[in-house]
Amino acid sequence: MSSTGNITKFLILCLVWGLTWIAVKVGVTSTPPMLFAATRFIFAGLVLLGWGAARGVLTLPCVRHIGRLLVTSLLMITLCYGPLFWGMKFVPSGTAAVLEMSLTPLALLAFGIALGEERWSGIRLGAMMLGVTGLIILFGPAAATPDAGLWTIFGLVAVAWAAISSAWGSVLARPLVSGYGSTTLSASTTLIGGILLLSVSLTIETDATAALVTLWNWQAIAGWLFLVIFGSLIGYSIYLQLLRDIGPARAGSFAFVSPAIAVAVGAILAGETVTFQSITGMILMMLAAGGCLFADRIGAVVLMRKKA
Repeated sequence: MSSTGNITKFLILCLVWGLTWIAVKVGVTSTPPMLFAATRFIFAGLVLLGWGAARGVLTLPCVRHIGRLLVTSLLMITLCYGPLFWGMKFVPSGTAAVLEMSLTPLALLAFGIALGEERWSGIRLGAMMLGVTGLIILFGPAAATPDAGLWTIFGLVAVAWAAISSAWGSVLARPLVSGYGSTTLSASTTLIGGILLLSVSLTIETDATAALVTLWNWQAIAGWLFLVIFGSLIGYSIYLQLLRDIGPARAGSFAFVSPAIAVAVGAILAGETVTFQSITGMILMMLAAGGCLFADRIGAVVLMRKKA
């Protein structure tokens, strides 16, 4: 796949996942959070299965890969979105965004190196640290919570774990995407992970059973539809393709671009104020994403200049 194609997919992913935070926050304020997440993934998984079957692109995993598929589904869906959606009930969306998006690319790089899917690069690590700095500058004031109670702390831990779980599962998923394709893996992981998450929801969320058979308000329905269509069917499938084609660290650098896009969209559509501080943070995050995406090329140029 061409570099232009990967960059286009990357920008689409950044835009789509930059807007999902609002949809999540709307949904979890009026419905049980784990149920909200589980039904989204189950429905998306069924749609992807039907789509893949109609196109004849589904591939049954071989026996030796079933264990890896189950673990990947558990890490990327159940143990990621369950804690994330639950934690956002107690943590402001800005705080959740800066914590989850700061940890995601760093965890992807760490797991990628540990599991042999990424190579160590000082340029890439430097770019990631630059991106974290930009995130702190952009969201730091909004993320400050002087009145952090016990449940807020639990919520922060849940959001942090979600980033780690997602990164771990993403690195494990890369060889599966290469072997079975993004449609098969998207369908199977979302469906398996969603079913597991639904069982957890019905077990521990006391209002989940009633919410499952009750009509939600229009805001929750709108958020759910946005997450199904754009977050799962489009965004998640593109993310798996990028994991396969450019690696976990570069694919995960979406976390440095999505917040900038979200702020820009808010300024254009909602008239939100953009300050010098926010512009500085966005510039740093854009530079970080560029450093992650083109670290190999930058390293090659630096090496050539040293030899010259």
